[in-house]
Amino acid sequence: MTGGGCAGRVSKQLTDVPGVRDVSVDVATGAVTVTSAAPLDDDSVAAAVAAAGYQLVR
Repeated sequence: MTGGGCAGRVSKQLTDVPGVRDVSVDVATGAVTVTSAAPLDDDSVAAAVAAAGYQLVR
């Protein structure tokens, strides 16, 4: 990620995943922290990250 626009795209896609309560993106490290009400489906999270143009690294 190179800036706020990238972070915004990732955040928007992840916020649309059912159960996600909060998303925090650290542009400098590329790390994303997701807070959810319950465990999330890994495939849904990976698909949201891919839809933003990135690859989920587990």
